[in-house]
Amino acid sequence: MDKVIKVVLVDDENSFVESMSLLFQEKGYSVSVFPKGEDALKKIQEDTPDIVFVDIIMPGMDGYTVLKKIREINQALPVIMMSGYVEDTRAEKTISLQGAFATYYKGHDFSEALSLLKSALKLEE
Repeated sequence: MDKVIKVVLVDDENSFVESMSLLFQEKGYSVSVFPKGEDALKKIQEDTPDIVFVDIIMPGMDGYTVLKKIREINQALPVIMMSGYVEDTRAEKTISLQGAFATYYKGHDFSEALSLLKSALKLEE
C-alpha cells in the first residue's frame, strides 16, 4: 500500500482552505488545517508532514515568520507560500531568500496548487 501524503495548510481564510483541503482529500491526501502559524509549527514538530502550504498574510505570526521557523525545524521540508496578491514581489523574494519551493497565487485554479505539490514531492503528474 502506498504511503498517504500528509499536507499541512496554514491559512486563516476558512472558505479558501476548506476548498483546497477538499481537493487534496479527493486525491487521497491527508490534510491538516491550521488558521495560526503557531499551531501549525507544533504539529510540524510532532508529526512531520510531507509538504506545507503557508499563507503569507495572516494575523499574528505571518507566513514569512512561519517559513523561517519551519526552516529551523526542518531544512528539507517542501514549503509552498500562498498569496492573494498576484503581483506580490515579496512572495518571490521568500522563494530565494528563505527556501520556499514556490508561491501559489490564490486567484489561480486549484489544479495549479496540485501541480506544485506534485512537483515539490516529485510525484507523477
